[in-house]
Amino acid sequence: MRRAAMEALSGCCLNPSRCSLLGQLDEEFRRAAEGNPHLLAYLHEWVSSGNELPSYHVQLSRELRSLKRPNIIYPVGDPIFIHIYSTDVGERPTYHPVQPSLPPEARDLLPKVEEAVAMVIDEGFDYETPEEQRRLLEEALSRAVKVDPSLRGPGAYRVDRRGHKLILSREAFEVVKYNLLNEKVGMGILEPFIRDPYVEDISCDGVGPIFVEHKIFQSCVSTVGFTREEELDEFVIRLSERIGRPVTYRRPIVDAALPDGSRINIVFGKDVSRRGTNFTIRKFSDVPISVTQLIQWGTLDARVAAYLWMLLEEGMSVWISGETASGKTTTLKAICVFIRPDAKIVSIEDTPEVVVPHENWVREVTRESEERGSSIELFDLLKAALRQRPNYIIVGEIRGREGNVAFQAMQTGHPVLATFHAASVEKLIQRLTGDPINVPKTYIDNLNAVVIQSAVRHPKTGRLERRVLSVNEIVGYDPSEDRFNFIEVFSWDPVSDVHVYRGEGSSYLLEQRIAVMKGIPSRELRRVYEELEKRRELLELLVKMKVFDYWEVWRVMKRAYRMGVDRVLQALKAGRRP
Repeated sequence: MRRAAMEALSGCCLNPSRCSLLGQLDEEFRRAAEGNPHLLAYLHEWVSSGNELPSYHVQLSRELRSLKRPNIIYPVGDPIFIHIYSTDVGERPTYHPVQPSLPPEARDLLPKVEEAVAMVIDEGFDYETPEEQRRLLEEALSRAVKVDPSLRGPGAYRVDRRGHKLILSREAFEVVKYNLLNEKVGMGILEPFIRDPYVEDISCDGVGPIFVEHKIFQSCVSTVGFTREEELDEFVIRLSERIGRPVTYRRPIVDAALPDGSRINIVFGKDVSRRGTNFTIRKFSDVPISVTQLIQWGTLDARVAAYLWMLLEEGMSVWISGETASGKTTTLKAICVFIRPDAKIVSIEDTPEVVVPHENWVREVTRESEERGSSIELFDLLKAALRQRPNYIIVGEIRGREGNVAFQAMQTGHPVLATFHAASVEKLIQRLTGDPINVPKTYIDNLNAVVIQSAVRHPKTGRLERRVLSVNEIVGYDPSEDRFNFIEVFSWDPVSDVHVYRGEGSSYLLEQRIAVMKGIPSRELRRVYEELEKRRELLELLVKMKVFDYWEVWRVMKRAYRMGVDRVLQALKAGRRP
């Protein structure tokens, strides 16, 4: 905030009720501005610079994607707000975090407060969780400084020479408290990005601005970044040490998980990166996106979801395959609700991403270590999982020799749900049968179905969307012709943006595997397709009733397993919300 703007706003922010700008805001926006003086100050400066007043959204909808020149503000948890705007049509949107900050004349206050807090911390300052650390720091801060209501302004303070204490205004205390906790407990300058549920990826390419991939506005350039290489290196070293995977010149590349579960990749120094240190963070939500949400977005349709439901109910092995950032893991997490509620599940990952709603769930992750023999790889975890008698094994991503063990697991009756990097069934089989996985060709039909997913350009809007391109059943390997047989049951039409179903009589798995498991005789195979349509209708009704919460969809699935699909479907048709 510029000094002139701060001076002009001093009266407005200290007494929000007399600020004329508040009269132009709707009720929710006004409440947010009244409770957060830094937001009101920012709005005043923004409008005073000749810009239009932003619109305020408590939650963002996908309809906002159609805005040619966005100018919106939304909260990501007090006291942080995000302002996204474009100054010209077609320009990359700007992502600006609005958060409490000290005025330039009081920048030396925070180091003084940190020194005062350090003086009151004793040996009892011990914690095991971030919550405990936050509480102890707040207590130490309250002992280290005093608040004087007579002082006014976000940078007002004085030093009590007799008591050797800092005395702050209420506004300065709140700003200092936010910045201190953000730096010591939070993620520093990355905190707004981490808190924002609409940010998918955070990318720092080196010195310069940080870029984000936004769920609504796609690629945005932020007003946050690093101006010096030393500043960036220091930040990355501190961050890597906090997460227990320190980077060094000897070990310049690190993959790790942040406290919130996000995945971070760090490349340190100019020896391996011409532009210097860089990092990329791939965020994951605590609450997965539901399958009904994917249906509404068009990633897949209700019939595709119903088909996957039938496969997972009967313990079929399904792999979701596609390129990087095609939404494979999102789809995998969404369809986990179709696995029987009483199943025991073992998930195996390099970085914990998969969320399973089942109670009987063993979650295992790899461990990397420089000590010889102490690292634990996916290969080791997968072998151990075979001794745990799971009903389903979920592998976050199959890349190497663990793929061979996965096929051995399927060969012995352990269904595997996994993601894989391949853009087609042919490429998937090619990678599986080649180095380093080396699955025997005759084993390939242990994998029952492959879902091919990709990020594509929407035929009407031109925007990047995730779509299931096809659902394929692996029939087997023909040694006489040295080729693999598979059936494309569903395909995506890029012109109409709909999923095309081949129709009754097209599915080998439904007719030859699932119908047999359900005791349906060959002369009544239509019944298995009727079951498919019931489940399609049930899922479509959930979408129509806006049942998009992951855990609410899970409750419906549990009820369907307990009461039967027919009874749940009848209840939905009668208008009774699950």
